[in-house]
Amino acid sequence: MFRRTFWFTTGVAAGVWATTKVNRKLRQLTPESLAAQAANKAVETGHRLKDRALDFASDVRAGMAQREAELDDALGLNAPVDQLPAPRRYTAVENRNDPKYIDTSTYSYNRNEDH
Repeated sequence: MFRRTFWFTTGVAAGVWATTKVNRKLRQLTPESLAAQAANKAVETGHRLKDRALDFASDVRAGMAQREAELDDALGLNAPVDQLPAPRRYTAVENRNDPKYIDTSTYSYNRNEDH
């Protein structure tokens, strides 16, 4: 008698458990549930991408600051005020296209003169 009651109870429990599992799975596969799951995944992916973009931007800013410091050192911009960088050297060849070298008596500014 106890043996039959035990197996009956075990069968009922297994049936309830299986029914609950099947109903849960069916609810997960409804179109509304699938849409909600897709939306949640999209939001999570968006947050992850945003975090990675912020990490990338901070890395770029750090690299820019480091490079700017290197350039400041190379140009002598970090030197004390009483210690100025060496004066720049001027080029030995002058630019002959400079307006001060153009002969305005022979050069016409009228583009339509010959037409």
